Amino acid sequence: MADRYPGYDVLAKRYSPSWNEQTRQVVDARLSLDPTAHLFFSDEEWPTVRAISARIVPQPTSGPERVPVAALIDRKLHADAGDGYRDARLPPMGEAWRRALRAIDGEAAARHRRRFHDCAAAEQDALLRVVQAGDARDPAWGDMPPAVFFTERLLHDIVTAYYAHPAAWSEIGFGGPAGPRGYVRMNYDRRDPWEAAEAKPGHEDEARRDNARVG
Repeated sequence: MADRYPGYDVLAKRYSPSWNEQTRQVVDARLSLDPTAHLFFSDEEWPTVRAISARIVPQPTSGPERVPVAALIDRKLHADAGDGYRDARLPPMGEAWRRALRAIDGEAAARHRRRFHDCAAAEQDALLRVVQAGDARDPAWGDMPPAVFFTERLLHDIVTAYYAHPAAWSEIGFGGPAGPRGYVRMNYDRRDPWEAAEAKPGHEDEARRDNARVG
């Protein structure tokens, strides 16, 4: 896939007027997160969480994990940092995840006689589609609708965790928090000089030069 923001690195803003000390502290905390450590999930649950996260937002298999999605979800649940609302059909966030992990491993055992993280990628995708469609039947689901969990918790938590991490910001041209600098050019298709330049066909070098000056 072509790079939409060639040469853009959001971390180049670290000591520019775009970020203040509070922003730097938040970014540094996310960058220093250990992708293998977990505080909320048990040792038994952990490989299932990581395997599910890897199927929803696949990352390069060579080299270190760019965005520690599972670890970010783990910290969110450990801190009980909710969204400020909850679908009434779901139990509280932590309970919903624990119940779903048991159920997904149960679905995998029933179909493939092994846990989810031990299944092949195609088998994992098929199992997640069963959950998405609401056709999962493992008793651990209880009265929690699998399809609602998939949309309202699994997808929501995994995707927002991915794009909350600075490693994902450069690929979408996001500059981090708007303060303290703020925006001036608010009209459609206008950007401030410190915002990332999106490459147009045939103008990749121009965008790369502009992004090298972003700060």
